[in-house]
Amino acid sequence: MARMSRYASSRASLNATYYEYRTLTLPGSLGRGDVRRLLTEQAEYGRWELARTRVYIGGSRKVWLRRKAMRVDSTL
Repeated sequence: MARMSRYASSRASLNATYYEYRTLTLPGSLGRGDVRRLLTEQAEYGRWELARTRVYIGGSRKVWLRRKAMRVDSTL
């Protein structure tokens, strides 16, 4: 069984990327072009990226967007 040294494990935690997520539920009445336009605006102006998309029976969609979260260390 391989073990990770203390240095390697602390280094891995420093390089971890944290994301915040937003979930959108879109009705089936929206066309593909409208959904694309909505997601493009979110990506350009809100700096969101597409993490996952799920299409349900009836055409409704659930979309998960993510973006890197800023980690701010306390200065106190």
